[in-house]
Amino acid sequence: MTQIIWIVTAVLVTFTVGYVGYSRYLTQFVELDADKETPAHKYEDGQEYVPSKKPVLLGHHYSSIAGGAPIVGPITAGAIWGWVPALLWIAIGNPLMGAVHDFVSLSGSLRHEGKSIGYMIGEYVGESGKNMLLWFAFLTIMLVVAVFALVVAIVFNAFPQVVTASFLYIALALVFGVYLYQLNGPFIPGTILFVLGVFAAVWVGIQFPLALFAGDYPAGTIVLFDGAGEWVPGAADLGGNTAAWIPLVMVYGAVASALPVWVLLQPRDYLSSFLLYTGVGGAIVAIIVGTFLGTSSEPLVVDETIGAFQGFWGVEAAGLAPLFPLLFITIACGTISGFHSLVSSGTTAKQLDKETDARLIGYGGMLGEGLLAAVALSTFAVWGFADPAGGIGAALPNFASGGGIIFTSLGIPETVGAVFMALVLVSFLLTSTDTAVRLGRYMMEEIVGTPAGKTTKGLTTDPASLVRGRYTNPIIQIVPAYLLVVSGQWVVLWQLFGGANQLLAALALLTATVWLANWDDSKQLISTGVPMAIMVTITVLGLSILVFYENLYLNLIMGEAATTEATVSAAVQMILGLVLIGLALALIRLGYKNIRDVRGGPETPAAPSDD
Repeated sequence: MTQIIWIVTAVLVTFTVGYVGYSRYLTQFVELDADKETPAHKYEDGQEYVPSKKPVLLGHHYSSIAGGAPIVGPITAGAIWGWVPALLWIAIGNPLMGAVHDFVSLSGSLRHEGKSIGYMIGEYVGESGKNMLLWFAFLTIMLVVAVFALVVAIVFNAFPQVVTASFLYIALALVFGVYLYQLNGPFIPGTILFVLGVFAAVWVGIQFPLALFAGDYPAGTIVLFDGAGEWVPGAADLGGNTAAWIPLVMVYGAVASALPVWVLLQPRDYLSSFLLYTGVGGAIVAIIVGTFLGTSSEPLVVDETIGAFQGFWGVEAAGLAPLFPLLFITIACGTISGFHSLVSSGTTAKQLDKETDARLIGYGGMLGEGLLAAVALSTFAVWGFADPAGGIGAALPNFASGGGIIFTSLGIPETVGAVFMALVLVSFLLTSTDTAVRLGRYMMEEIVGTPAGKTTKGLTTDPASLVRGRYTNPIIQIVPAYLLVVSGQWVVLWQLFGGANQLLAALALLTATVWLANWDDSKQLISTGVPMAIMVTITVLGLSILVFYENLYLNLIMGEAATTEATVSAAVQMILGLVLIGLALALIRLGYKNIRDVRGGPETPAAPSDD
């Protein structure tokens, strides 16, 4: 039987080559300069533009980009099409496409005053292109908030121990922020003390699990309210406890996004990075130790129920979906993610201390997410996956349970290892949720027009101030996101999120290509242009399948949408899919026209166009 160490080995080899060789070339290619003033220094305001130490910012960036998708995606794709094609896409696609995408998004933002990719594209193709991309990104962020809040709620329900641990680690982060930025406490001793506190929170969570409503929980779980919560919106589809956690997670995201970055975002992400490094790095070490010393509770081999390759159409239980293009969209963030361009050109670019830090944080951070995807694929291989069509609800417990088995190689009890891996997952997701809300506000600030370094509370009657305000904009995001989740169509939500996210990645690569074309005629466009073309092809085909085959043909023409709600859902999917495709193709046309004008000849003007 195949040992799962080969999954880790393949990824480590390609990622090492990519970082040592390709990222060094890209750093020289975009001419990063350690002595050049970054937007964080130029517009320092103590609120959004705050220069950060490299390890602190790496923690924030890594925590923000790594959500549930690089876990759910590889597990689901591996179950449907086999673990080999999933591994190949992660090992090859990540260093050549995903890491490049994150790096050029961050580097490009540095050259544009820390602005978003929407602002960048607008500099070259005009206001219409800018607004299209910003609105596309804003709508995508709503989907991100909805999906991530749902995933946190599912994990909280499956592992109530994580609820207590999460509350404690957020409280520790708040105290650490005061210690670090207000009391000016020594950095290294503080790090040791508070990191130990975060790991102690895991033990406390195991001793005192917490749930909102009754359910099938470990003995001793503290249940706050009587009954099963059937009255909570969405309980019929998700269960009372899961449905009740969703609005609380969204409110947390809204509040956290309005706070200055030093209060919670920076200290929490720095502390959580140790959880994440331990979870991902520890799992890799455990796989190596368990393989060579045989110390794990179960052999670390690919489960016999899982195929290496399940065929182009996948397993029948998942509905016979074509490997191309759906595998690439399903794996999503483990290889490339458009959401990362919003983080890179949003919060990260506003906190970068030196330009050269972009290599580790942008390129290296994405490789770190690829390692998370490889670990997720390993947990799937060890534990097995009986329900390929189960999606989010089936994949997330698999990650924690398989991780628990892997960590027994290091002498850690399986139950403790499972709770720890669940906390690792939640720490990713909580960070990504409030970062997404903050990024949504940045998008709206650029849509309505806000000077760099200027923010508003939004507590006025001025419509422009209301829609971009720190306290009011989050409401605009979380209300529709909540309605999307509790509508009962969360499976639809995941498909739309995947399509929108990957299409956004293609548009971010388009933005980088346009920037490079306008910057210097000598700049080659292959590194960004080829991945862009691949992602456009994959996402447009994938969304076309969703629109025309799954919805128009199967649900509407063949009548598989048996209820009124299912029919309405199919129609909504079709409309949203067509809107996404239309926006993308319109932006690609504008970008292509600009590149053609700029590179068409020395006499051709490169003036922005608003057509």
